[in-house]
Amino acid sequence: MTAEFSEARLGTFLNQQFGRGELVIERIGGGQSNPTFLLDHGSQRMVLRKQPAGEILPGAHAIDREFTVMKALENTEVPVPKTILYCDDTSVVGTPFYLMQRVAGRVFHDASLADVSPVDRKPLYFAMADAMAKLHAVEPARIGLSGFGKPGNYFARQIARWTRQYAESPSDRIPALDRVIAWLKANQLDDDGRVSIAHGDFRLGNILFHPQRNEVVAILDWELSTLGHPLADLAFCCMPWRTAPDEYGGILGGDWRALGLPDEEQFVRAYYRSAVPTAELTAFHGAFALFRFAVIFVGIADRARAGTASDHDATSLAPLAAHFAARAESVIPS
Repeated sequence: MTAEFSEARLGTFLNQQFGRGELVIERIGGGQSNPTFLLDHGSQRMVLRKQPAGEILPGAHAIDREFTVMKALENTEVPVPKTILYCDDTSVVGTPFYLMQRVAGRVFHDASLADVSPVDRKPLYFAMADAMAKLHAVEPARIGLSGFGKPGNYFARQIARWTRQYAESPSDRIPALDRVIAWLKANQLDDDGRVSIAHGDFRLGNILFHPQRNEVVAILDWELSTLGHPLADLAFCCMPWRTAPDEYGGILGGDWRALGLPDEEQFVRAYYRSAVPTAELTAFHGAFALFRFAVIFVGIADRARAGTASDHDATSLAPLAAHFAARAESVIPS
């Protein structure tokens, strides 16, 4: 038995799909959302992503959306793992799940990239910016995703969604987060008509890099993806420069030149060099990104209390909701 489901039931399902094979399962740690497992079944090396056990808020843990968008992107320049199958039969592992091919590569959860040579740090960041630009250049209708979300007014809809999720949480209110929500609602930008596939959680920890080269081989964790605005992803990816190392691995306060890291301006320029024309990144986008991540941490705190968090360290991460709310408030112009 794994901590999540019966290996025997999963093994029977895989044997029916692919023929008989020995099954080896390894859980991947570090994720705060959908439990993820490495599977070896016969000669196949796969990854299984499933919803967490327990009660789930409406719209959360949307693994069906992950599967849909990755499958649609398989024949584009956007690096994604190849999908294998989606299963909504909850008798197999207790929740819906999907399988994708395993891609060899490196994941860095520390934004300082302490485990790589300083000479490789800027190229890795710039490769991430280029991969993001490739995603935003894809026309959703061209790959069958015209109905993947509501086009237009992305930020207004997202602010409403995450405010509602925060309101439905049993956690204590966070005064700074309440103030940020009020500011975002009062300072929303006019919709400029730009629509792209928005990943929704585009950050270093969701990027798989080539084992040796400074190249992105896969963008992971697509559960928050939708039709949206490219600047939401860009602002989200800029959060490390606005958060400290003890705030989910930020790099605020670091000596960029000594570490070999780009500063935020250099990273943003690298994105715009590859991107199709889009508007300027502003304080509104930065505050929005930090606000949304604060609400994500509220959800992590809720799951930790309920005992359904995907990561055993979720309890220690729960206080970061207040930290990110404070960081979001600091971005707001005085």
